[in-house]
Amino acid sequence: MIRVLLLLLTLATPAFAEQVVAGLSRDEVAITANFDGSDILIYGAVKRETELPSSEELEVIITVSGPRQPVTVRKKDRRFGIWVNTEAAAVDLAPSFYAVATTAPLPDILSHTEDLRHHVSIPRAIRAVGVAEEVEEPVDFTKALIRIRGDKNLYQYLNSDVDLRDQTLFSTHIDLPANLVEGPYETRIFLTRGGEVVDRFDTVIDVNKVGLERWIYDLAHDRPLVYGLLSLFIAIAAGWLASAMFRVIRV
Repeated sequence: MIRVLLLLLTLATPAFAEQVVAGLSRDEVAITANFDGSDILIYGAVKRETELPSSEELEVIITVSGPRQPVTVRKKDRRFGIWVNTEAAAVDLAPSFYAVATTAPLPDILSHTEDLRHHVSIPRAIRAVGVAEEVEEPVDFTKALIRIRGDKNLYQYLNSDVDLRDQTLFSTHIDLPANLVEGPYETRIFLTRGGEVVDRFDTVIDVNKVGLERWIYDLAHDRPLVYGLLSLFIAIAAGWLASAMFRVIRV
């Protein structure tokens, strides 16, 4: 009976089992007062239990997603010669940062069904269920959000930026901009063949404020009164110092 079960399990196993073995150049990013962005190297290899299949080429997709937050997108129209907000839509959850790096254009290596299942592309990573109930053209608001954050380098499509050698070794660089939100950045690596996902690897990059940036953030959130008084004192002191320097220069 045991031999029969083992035989069935063997037959049920894909002919070419492939797994991701991956790593990061760093799994922590410290946001300091002079933080101007960071570069992360993501690399790895494909572990195989059988010979490399010759049917379809292997492709690699890497995504890095920042903390998801609700966001309000507003539409402006020109009324009586001025631009005013006319419509607003609340997006349920949108990643504060999202990058997709691939070995080839994403539509060529990932099917629509797999994109729906794994939420790989930027539109699929945004949850905007309630937008359709608030505005007439919900897709326009999602596209606007993607365009705005793309202009700020917060949403990135890095087509063909993953270097895959001998269908085994892969690597890519992800540029994290200076305007990052603190929190865990989910990193996923997908192996695909013929548009289907054959394996997936998940890890996390921790982004945290440290030093003076952490102290100011904690003070503003934990002791807002002290933070406000300190800000007022600094503003008064800066004004007095500027005035004193101006008087010295005039003399």
